[in-house]
Amino acid sequence: MVMDGITIGHTPDMDDAFMFYALAEGKVRLDSLAVRHVIEDIQRLNERALKAELDVTAVSAAGYPAVAKDYWILSVGSSVGQNYGPLVVSMKPLNPSDLQGRRIAVPGLQTTAYLLLKLAVPGFVPVEMSFEKISDAVLNGQVEAGLLIHERQLTYRDQGLLPILDLGTWWHTTHHLPLPLGLNVVKRTLGRKLAAQIAKALRDSILFAMSHQDDAIQWSLRYGRGIDVNRARQFVSMYVNEETLALSRHSREALRLLYLQAAERELISSVPRLTIIEPPQ
Repeated sequence: MVMDGITIGHTPDMDDAFMFYALAEGKVRLDSLAVRHVIEDIQRLNERALKAELDVTAVSAAGYPAVAKDYWILSVGSSVGQNYGPLVVSMKPLNPSDLQGRRIAVPGLQTTAYLLLKLAVPGFVPVEMSFEKISDAVLNGQVEAGLLIHERQLTYRDQGLLPILDLGTWWHTTHHLPLPLGLNVVKRTLGRKLAAQIAKALRDSILFAMSHQDDAIQWSLRYGRGIDVNRARQFVSMYVNEETLALSRHSREALRLLYLQAAERELISSVPRLTIIEPPQ
């Protein structure tokens, strides 16, 4: 395949910004290919992946089964929770069992957060909205609870919200496994050789950011939505780690289990084959 550039989709969030900092700033290059960054909310990227619009893109782990025919999984760039993850909050104390039948704001029907909540709490009423509006929707009584992702997991107490259910903790307690939340995928039509080169470039970009952390954090703060540098470091360290550099055997097992459970509950139509592209040795 002859091409002079590729499109890479990622979210306007600090962990993605940290990972792609070196590629975006030309510190790391993908051979002679130009890279066009497409920065959009994860729900929108999930929707674009359904149409195979981008060459490389972040997707929710829950959204991968629907796009597996067009994309392979990259072994680098994943967001994995280690006994933490998307968080249900409310204005009043509730038990997780109290969430059945309640209106809960969710950040997209293709997100991993939504799939996990469906597995953990059958029978709630989802109210889909942009993730940054969820806290306010809880505060103003538009919904009885909200499902928080991204840096809202760190700032909800500042608004007086109460934690009801951490889905990462629920998953770890139930299965004793890490929780893959987001994946980076590469279009199958690019071929395995170029896909592996892309995996290497992304790994090199992450390694560069890790070794130039102060610069990478400052660059990422443009997507911090007002949080301070200490919380930025905390959030990035939660979701850019060893699992981001190389998806572990336990995380791959967790992905398979997530899809098996979702298929058993008829939340996805089939369990995808996991073809995972590694960087060249």
